[in-house]
Amino acid sequence: MIFEESYTLHNGAAIPKLALGTWFIDDDKAAEAVRAAVDIGYRHIDTAQAYGNERGVGEGIRTCGIDRKDIFVTSKVAAENKSYASAMESIDKTLETMGLDYLDMMIIHSPQPWVEVNQSEDRYYKENREVWRALEDALEAGKLRAIGVSNFLEGDLENIFAACRVKPMVNQILCHVGNSPLDLIDYCRKRDIVVEAYSPVAHGEALKDGCLAEMAEKYGVTIPQLCIRYDWQLGTVVLPKTADPEHMKENGDIDFVISDADMELLKNAEPVKDYGEFSFFPVYGGKLKKYRVEIKR
Repeated sequence: MIFEESYTLHNGAAIPKLALGTWFIDDDKAAEAVRAAVDIGYRHIDTAQAYGNERGVGEGIRTCGIDRKDIFVTSKVAAENKSYASAMESIDKTLETMGLDYLDMMIIHSPQPWVEVNQSEDRYYKENREVWRALEDALEAGKLRAIGVSNFLEGDLENIFAACRVKPMVNQILCHVGNSPLDLIDYCRKRDIVVEAYSPVAHGEALKDGCLAEMAEKYGVTIPQLCIRYDWQLGTVVLPKTADPEHMKENGDIDFVISDADMELLKNAEPVKDYGEFSFFPVYGGKLKKYRVEIKR
């Protein structure tokens, strides 16, 4: 069964291959979404300090009726926290906000503060080492069971390797048809880092693709199912986000196999250049001015 499948991190912890992403789920709706997901079969829930819904996600975990040890919970140190002290304080705050004794994993959300993503050449090497040291200490203290990073490129990872006591266990990256960083995935795999794929449906843009629609019809599935299965067959943990229980069920119904030939077609698909109304976000190539305007609204 899809929900029962997992990868083993290099410290021995099992991480379920399919997760519920909670970006854009409001805090007051997050608990209900988590409970619905767990009821359907999800055992991996992903949130972040930047999402503003850790309280609701934590409530959902605590009230879902499943033993805490059977649910893998991830959050992320906000990209703006670039010191040991601020990172450690944020980890403690996350545990308090979520009402949990520990997290299964905490990751650095971005090597750069969001306002500098796609704006600056500064990769914050020194600062990220300090944040990583905080994660290592929290891991040793039993506050976390695993630690990792997000949006890190090869150079960012090499910087951590050069000074770490514990190497990153995951790298959560933007990965979907039309944006498949295969070299980075291969790099991580060779270094025993599990890759997590966020935005597998390209934040909805994949739904507009006629070629994907034709291939999905060929397999008798929806476009989201095809996209999620694609990331699954790349060997990544997949994090589709939704608050809709019907979509949660659909996203987990991916027990089919994309042929090798079709996988090659998808790997070489035309790059997604426009993420529509979500293009202002830095991870999609958004620029600082537009990003700030949107956040103020």
